Amino acid sequence: MSGPVELTKTETAKILLFGALPHHLISRVVYYITRLRGQMVKPMIDYYIKKFDVDMTEAAYENTQAYVTFNEFFTRPLKQKARPVDQTKNTLSCPADGTISEAGSIQQRQIFQAKGHFYTTTELLGGDTSMSALFENGRFATIYLAPKNYHRVHMPTRGLLKKMIHVPGRLFSVAPWTVGTIPGLFTGNERVACLFATEAGPIAMVLVGAINVAAIETVWAGLVTPPKGKKISDFNYSHTRKIYARGDEMGRFNMGSTVILLAAKNVEWLEKIRAGQAVKMGEIIAKFRPRKKSG
Repeated sequence: MSGPVELTKTETAKILLFGALPHHLISRVVYYITRLRGQMVKPMIDYYIKKFDVDMTEAAYENTQAYVTFNEFFTRPLKQKARPVDQTKNTLSCPADGTISEAGSIQQRQIFQAKGHFYTTTELLGGDTSMSALFENGRFATIYLAPKNYHRVHMPTRGLLKKMIHVPGRLFSVAPWTVGTIPGLFTGNERVACLFATEAGPIAMVLVGAINVAAIETVWAGLVTPPKGKKISDFNYSHTRKIYARGDEMGRFNMGSTVILLAAKNVEWLEKIRAGQAVKMGEIIAKFRPRKKSG
């Protein structure tokens, strides 16, 4: 594995500046603003649509007057047939709209971030070594959700929820520039890791927070963050039999961020799943060799 790329003085200065910002305070202000009601909501939404080229023809409610708050617009549902979920056997569907930041194999529990930066599955999963071991020599795919994207996250295959881990942390931006320059970005940011038992083996989806995001929900727990918390929280769901079908919503970002999908070594990404590839929720991104169901 090659070493990280040396940063320029300008890049170093930007990192120091971003690091000095009160990430959580800024994000709480945005959290409050995006839930305000009133006459300013529609102009905010219209400006956002124009600035980021949001495709409202896919939205269940195309008229921006339908949204009472900006967050309702941001987490908008899509039309019923806007994202058909491919049900081909022994495959995984994409869990979210976005762009592949990186994808590949997990070697010695190392995941490639960008530009020579790596982090470990153990770090990503809040220090849970038993959970990390499930993905030894497995696969990872990092999906970046841009501001214009649909921001709900769905199941790539039928799964039984086993565990959820909330890891508090910073809220650096997860835009391509910061991912390429800040070492350990995904293991330093606040995140929620969800583990499922599936026919493809263990699958984890890690929802990474970012500045202006910091509000992550799951369908079983509701709003996980905020509050940000000070310690890692581990929730065991093995006894609850919470089963979600392929394509079911499992969580959402209240403002955009990144999803990191971890899979076992019997999973292979399709050839098109590489850095820079745009993806949509529901399309096939991987094939797998069947194995015994766990759980």
